[in-house]
Amino acid sequence: MGKDAVTHYKTLGENDGYSICEIELKTGRTHQIRVHFSHIGYPLAGDRMYGGITDGIGRTALHSAYCEFIHPVTGIEMSFSKMPPPDMMEYFPCFPI
Repeated sequence: MGKDAVTHYKTLGENDGYSICEIELKTGRTHQIRVHFSHIGYPLAGDRMYGGITDGIGRTALHSAYCEFIHPVTGIEMSFSKMPPPDMMEYFPCFPI
């Protein structure tokens, strides 16, 4: 039997049949985001394994624009941000970060 996995999300915008979402993981399971979105009927674009449409992008359209966590050794709060790659910006030119 699998372990519990909790994912919170909100939709930030939509464009031409695609959505951009803010996702907060409460657990860290393998393929968690991909599995959960496929399960609710919205697989990630380009995600061949979980049923995503592959037209227009040659890979899974998953990008961490912002990540924040407490470092497990030092206890220091860490945060990182990065703009998405050009192929994703094509779908969302006003990518909210």
